[in-house]
Amino acid sequence: MRVTHIIKATRIAGAERHLLTLLPALVQRGADVSLILIHEPDKPVADFADALTAGGVTVVRVPIPRHIDFTLFGRLRRALRQLKPDIAHTHLLHADLYGVIAARLAGVRKVVISRHNDDQFRTLLPFRLIHNLLWGMSSGGIAISEAIRQFCIRVEGVRPTKIQTIHYGLTLPIQQADRQRARAALSTELKLPADALILGVVCRLIAQKGIAYALRALPRIDNAVLVIAGEGSLRAALEAEARALGIAERVHFLGWREDTAALMAAFDIFLAPSLWEGFGLVLLEAMAQQTPIIASSVSAIPEIVVDRETGRLVPPRDPVALAAAIHDLQADPALRRHMGLIGQDRLETVFNADHMTAQTYTLYSRLMGRKDN
Repeated sequence: MRVTHIIKATRIAGAERHLLTLLPALVQRGADVSLILIHEPDKPVADFADALTAGGVTVVRVPIPRHIDFTLFGRLRRALRQLKPDIAHTHLLHADLYGVIAARLAGVRKVVISRHNDDQFRTLLPFRLIHNLLWGMSSGGIAISEAIRQFCIRVEGVRPTKIQTIHYGLTLPIQQADRQRARAALSTELKLPADALILGVVCRLIAQKGIAYALRALPRIDNAVLVIAGEGSLRAALEAEARALGIAERVHFLGWREDTAALMAAFDIFLAPSLWEGFGLVLLEAMAQQTPIIASSVSAIPEIVVDRETGRLVPPRDPVALAAAIHDLQADPALRRHMGLIGQDRLETVFNADHMTAQTYTLYSRLMGRKDN
């Protein structure tokens, strides 16, 4: 089975991390896997390509100098004709738009679309019509959550039988950081009080992630600090809001960090006050480190975080409810430990890479008319 995935990437984020797990796993199952990496000329994403190559995936680079580039259809078509896949599998907006059409022009037998998010722009009529057309040209599709699947059915008009839910998964066993050691190291680095409750956020600093509501919740919580790992267009605005709220000394902006596993282990509670979320791979990473989660009850998050079992779910855009949930867990360290253990167990039984890979391979086999899976 020859499968070519197509994605436009500018850095390693959720969809890219998903492919770093899925594609080498498909190679191990015997598939001949390649990736067409659409990239901006000044953003080669070398770390992403190198990691896939090390996993046995053939990577073909195709540059795109601007968002609208009609020559990309022809260049993708030529790349696909050289790779000769049985299946072309697209991810994210640019790959869907250019890749589905190019695959059909190249005569690829089957085309699969993965939908990773439910961004609000997709509800606009032009995008709804475009995606409805692309779904009509596809052979099948994958939604990374049931919430995304229902969005595609309701908004983009895909037939329910044409799209299935396959959740993200992490490779098991997952290396678990020593929570006490990680907490001590972060406390030393940031000069935190020994008894402070450490709240953590790891994400891009954009409006979707709802970080402002975490800031607004913090003044209601005594003896707590907020650690924010990530970069993005809102960093300056969020730093200004922390100063305006009088909590700047309790908020620590770390920028991008490579040691996310240790950070997750250091946090007493992981916060995800998102306004919408296609899945939230970072939630699985928190669960891997036995860290309880407080998150917004939006989109796919309730499929991952079980309220009052692995964490707490609160309404979005509600700093009062967020603060109340934090206060409840702050007062009960034993409950935090219990939720962390249950979360790790849920990760291992529901959201593991073996399940994700097997379901994806089964879909490919079914589309190809094969019985092996």
